[in-house]
Amino acid sequence: MTPFAPARDFLHATLEGRFAGPRQWQTATLSLQWLAEGVLALAPLDATDTLDHVLLSTGIHGNETAPIEVVNSIVNDLLAGVMPLRCRLLVMLGNPVAMRSGARFTDYDMNRLFNGAHISQPQAQEARRAAELEQLAADFFRAAPAGVQRLHYDLHTAIRGSVFEKFAIYPYTDGRPHKREQLLWLESADVSTLLLHSKPAATFSYYTSHHFHADALTLELGKARPFGDNDLARFAGIDRALRRLVSGSTPPLPAYDASRFAVFHAKYDLVKHSEQFKLHLADSVENFTALPHGMTIAEDGDIRYVADGGEERILFPNPKVGIGLRAGIVISPCQLD
Repeated sequence: MTPFAPARDFLHATLEGRFAGPRQWQTATLSLQWLAEGVLALAPLDATDTLDHVLLSTGIHGNETAPIEVVNSIVNDLLAGVMPLRCRLLVMLGNPVAMRSGARFTDYDMNRLFNGAHISQPQAQEARRAAELEQLAADFFRAAPAGVQRLHYDLHTAIRGSVFEKFAIYPYTDGRPHKREQLLWLESADVSTLLLHSKPAATFSYYTSHHFHADALTLELGKARPFGDNDLARFAGIDRALRRLVSGSTPPLPAYDASRFAVFHAKYDLVKHSEQFKLHLADSVENFTALPHGMTIAEDGDIRYVADGGEERILFPNPKVGIGLRAGIVISPCQLD
């Protein structure tokens, strides 16, 4: 008997806390390993050493439910044999504790605890979970033979609205070139806006990119809503692209044309140094809102952040973060290298 089936699927099994230790089993076409709470590894029974290694993570923030539902539907169809699997796939539902309560996190923002940053918050349950996810991702990618493609898509939705509803973040590549093939795949998922990060970060996508040279992206796919309140038709693009990816049926992609993409780079962070920090933006401001030249974006004691040039935009503004953390990112247009 399998640990879960469509009537009591992987997501429900995770939310119900049914994980009781690692176990393995098979279907008619798949080999499966339930490695940890919310972590499932799948491979074809006839898997070879040439298969891509694909990590799909979601629910790193527990209230970002639509991508969780999209990935769970894909897992259900793989288990039911409705769709073939043509890669080695690792699925992670990142923060089950927060998912159960509908919260973004319980103790600390998990997506600021990767790449070893979890050591700084030893009391946070998210820190322990980030360390566990790091180890499982490391085991997965280290098992990939040389020359095999390593892919990691970390799926999110945002707290606030956005001028560009869907966008992706390409983590800092440590000097490696950005891959146009990744942008073309994003376009097939109805995502044509991209932010290039300019420095190392404590995000999950940077961790796998930095340590395992995975082609990793953080995808922001809309606005966060509770389970059951999502219009999954708005996520049809990413659902289609992921299904084609894991089933090996992605069609030939068109040639890269920069005019089809909006590409930005991170200029600098708005850092909250003290409780004096004040963000001069409305609470309702959307991601990618333009910042007029000369506008004071934020103040923190003697520190002033002032918009320069008229092409800058704001991303992830949040004055409620803790001292020393990023309260927003100022970005500007750029060309892909």
